[in-house]
Amino acid sequence: MARYVFITGGVVSSLGKGIASAALGSLLQARGYKVRLRKLDPYLNVDPGTMSPYQHGECFVTDDGAETDLDLGHYERFTGRPANRQDNITSGRIYSDIITRERRGDFLGGTVQVIPHVTDAIKEFIIAGNDDFDFVLVEIGGTVGDIEALPFFEAIRQLGNEFSPGAAVYIHLTLMPYIPSAGELKTKPTQHSVKELRSIGIQPDILLVRADRDIPESERKKLSLFCNVRPSAVIQALDVASIYDVPIAYHREGFDEEVLKAFFIQDAPQPDLSRWQDISRRVNNPEGEVTIAVVGKYTEMKDAYKSLIEALVHGGIANNVRVKIDWIGSETFEKEDPAPFLEHVHGILVPGGFGMRGTEGMIAAAGYARRRNIPYFGICFGMQMAVIEATRNLAGVAGAGSTEFGPCDEPVVGLLTEWVKGNELHRREEGGDLGGTMRLGSYTARLTPGSRIAEIYGATEIQERHRHRYEVNISYRQRLEDKGLCFAGLSPDGVLPETVELTNHPWFVGVQYHPELKSRPFEPHPLFRSFIAAAMVQSRLV
Repeated sequence: MARYVFITGGVVSSLGKGIASAALGSLLQARGYKVRLRKLDPYLNVDPGTMSPYQHGECFVTDDGAETDLDLGHYERFTGRPANRQDNITSGRIYSDIITRERRGDFLGGTVQVIPHVTDAIKEFIIAGNDDFDFVLVEIGGTVGDIEALPFFEAIRQLGNEFSPGAAVYIHLTLMPYIPSAGELKTKPTQHSVKELRSIGIQPDILLVRADRDIPESERKKLSLFCNVRPSAVIQALDVASIYDVPIAYHREGFDEEVLKAFFIQDAPQPDLSRWQDISRRVNNPEGEVTIAVVGKYTEMKDAYKSLIEALVHGGIANNVRVKIDWIGSETFEKEDPAPFLEHVHGILVPGGFGMRGTEGMIAAAGYARRRNIPYFGICFGMQMAVIEATRNLAGVAGAGSTEFGPCDEPVVGLLTEWVKGNELHRREEGGDLGGTMRLGSYTARLTPGSRIAEIYGATEIQERHRHRYEVNISYRQRLEDKGLCFAGLSPDGVLPETVELTNHPWFVGVQYHPELKSRPFEPHPLFRSFIAAAMVQSRLV
């Protein structure tokens, strides 16, 4: 029978519940246990697919095509277990399902209420499909006291009563701020947060306390006394140099031991942390540094590129170098010459995005990389902008553009209206719903033997995750290939371009999919490994 760990947060948001959950999962996994992580999000959107990156950060896409919270990316990177649509749910999805059932008459005329109908739906989601796992870690989004999160807290409270004794543990993550004028770390925010949690019937078993300095023993005892937890269950979570140091730091503080103790598990094997120690050593002791310019639309909000940032770190780990990211808003190049901003960098990456804002700046960045022989990596939107640049300036088609930005004379990029997944034909109508209507999830691409990208993968057939509405128009293929831009990867039916590359360039690759979603610290994605290696050549490190 699976054991359940419920992770809640208090005081303020953005304390790192996702990293804490992922790190705990990796520590239990290092002891030989099978672990599953799930995220409950209280907002009313059905999923984050239509939410602005400025609002929610990255939308993480799973193999089965679910648009999910970015914390699922942390779960995958730390445990290596692919997430799916059953690992993330929102209030919006729950209410949508319940209202659909009510309209259908499933409740037989009964009054539909938050308790029991909403809480029962949450509980059903939490416990479904967990028979093969030893531990299920469930993170509740937001902070205790948020009105929209109350049904989720009530659901996990009920489960604690319904499970057999020793089957559920509650962990509460809080902040212990340092007040410079007083010269002290303050326990009151944590005390009030735990009081709020206890007022809705949940007594935390473990406190995970974020702080920027060591918590004195006297303050731990105070938290233990006022929050009704064992002194050993007050775990300090200090700032570390890299998120990949977190599992080691938490183990050093006895976090995983305390969780096992709360489950009355006394004979657990010791964790094998050798691979985490190797990753920590590589991250903290690089043999050099390369600078990568990320020219994007949402550079003010780094969480919009969370998986991308980590994939670049992984590329650095694979090559034993530190990757310094130079963030550049793509609108800059619509007013300024790119040269002063890019002449010092060793690689240029243009990531995904939506809408017309900043696109000419992305096109300018791709053109600069092409002309100056600087390694270029275009991902999704970044590939499309590179193809538009090549069509204009190599193939001489001045009106080349994308129908995403309105009608154009030469639609090099156009709305994807139908595509095949497996044996099923998917169609989209212009003007239809935006949510869940993109080409989402894992699709096969076939690579040209002998192409650069086939050599990078060491394969001619790959599976990668997609999230886009627009595609490069295959009818422009011959004109571009005549000028050296090779369509090196296509969908199995040969209709949808998946990758492009310049044949006479040191490293110029565009991909329609999102390789960053499948990169792991222990298994850096081959494209990021190769891109950083090319940047090292550019920097003369090799």
